[in-house]
Amino acid sequence: LVEVTGGEPLLQKEVYPLMEQLLVEGYQVLLETSGERSIGEVPREVIKIVDVKCPDSGEGGTFDMTNLDHLAPHDQVKCVIASRRDYEFARDFTRRHDLPSRVAAVIFSPVHGALDLKQMAEWILADGLQVRFGYQLHKLIWGADARGV
Repeated sequence: LVEVTGGEPLLQKEVYPLMEQLLVEGYQVLLETSGERSIGEVPREVIKIVDVKCPDSGEGGTFDMTNLDHLAPHDQVKCVIASRRDYEFARDFTRRHDLPSRVAAVIFSPVHGALDLKQMAEWILADGLQVRFGYQLHKLIWGADARGV
């Protein structure tokens, strides 16, 4: 298993032949991307984990909407959520594009320290969303500034 991440790995033109070679050699390949660049040239077999930037990320509106056409059933879409406004944006985006029926997982991930975890879980349950609650557990255990854990 190899996960390609960054910064933004799709900024490097060499990433495409790298992913192809890893697939040829029998690796399962995952790609984490910000969603602002097209995933259209990424080999279909690669499991793409694509971010949708919410408004309070400071990068709202940067998602390349054509990426929705390139998602495969094994891919994942991740929304990092810092506020109720972000949650509502992610909820509405997920519903509007019927993401739970199109990809393996939709992940709502709260920004560490920005939201009450229980409150966000309650929002998800109240809205009946088919999403995963993704939290960076290492930040809770060792703290947000810990390195190498």
